[in-house]
Amino acid sequence: MDAPELARVVLYSKDGCGLCDEARVVLVAQQERTPFELVEVDIESSDELLKEYGIRIPVVDVDGREEFEVTVDARALERLLADR
Repeated sequence: MDAPELARVVLYSKDGCGLCDEARVVLVAQQERTPFELVEVDIESSDELLKEYGIRIPVVDVDGREEFEVTVDARALERLLADR
């Protein structure tokens, strides 16, 4: 039997964003309990990303679905990962 595929969690953020730093702490702490692939995307790397996420960061996407904006609820994240 194959091991289940890890969830893919994307954090859209930028340098100097305090809320992004807080979100990263929550994500890394959860990753220690429930393994998942964590990808961080710097929205300042493209005008498109800046336009899409500019004032809403941090934005967290779980398996292709936007789940959190501005703050990451640790309990909700844990439930999302457990339910997949």
